[in-house]
Amino acid sequence: MTTPIMLCAAGLGTRMGDLVKDRPKPLIRVAGKALIDHALDFTQIEGVGQRVVNVHYHPDMLREHLADQNILFSDETDGLLETGGGLKKALPLLNASPVLTMNTDAIWNGPNPIQTVLDAWQDHMEALLLLVPKSRVFGHPGPGDFAPEPDGRLRRAPEAVYPGVQMIRTEGLQHITEAKFSLNVLWDQIAERGGLYGTMYDGQWCDVGQPSSIPIAEGMLHV
Repeated sequence: MTTPIMLCAAGLGTRMGDLVKDRPKPLIRVAGKALIDHALDFTQIEGVGQRVVNVHYHPDMLREHLADQNILFSDETDGLLETGGGLKKALPLLNASPVLTMNTDAIWNGPNPIQTVLDAWQDHMEALLLLVPKSRVFGHPGPGDFAPEPDGRLRRAPEAVYPGVQMIRTEGLQHITEAKFSLNVLWDQIAERGGLYGTMYDGQWCDVGQPSSIPIAEGMLHV
């Protein structure tokens, strides 16, 4: 059995300034490779099924860049839908539950983050979020997002950082009527039901959200 994955690539990347004047953020190069290609490398494992990429800014550039790969595109050119709305729109392409999601604006140094989530998933979970201890986070100015309880359930606390990789059951999206919304809405509902879990990443993660993060990411990769 395989699990489909949505790679989130529709953001404007405004913090990247001039680097996104003529290209979408996922095509910014780090260590000689586009950010989205770094992410796609992790999907080449047993257990990952159909890959879906959502597009908004310079969508044709992303479509052309990925033309030779078995990828479906969820079109958000009419308007950004945020993380939750984007996932909801892509459901007909993903055609399964649970699904994986992964942000495409990061660099990893360590185990395959998708494999980490797949290995930790259990059937009683409604959502499983990957977390990185703040001591292994780079290029990310914000506080932590969650703290795990002894049983693995998550509570909101500025302890560990959510780096944008998860496995989540999608049935709850059908009860959210807004077209544009954050995944935080669904996470909070899942947490109330006791189904929000986390697993720690045993490696380093760099948030490539601004130009100053690129040399940090390349240093992390020892380029």
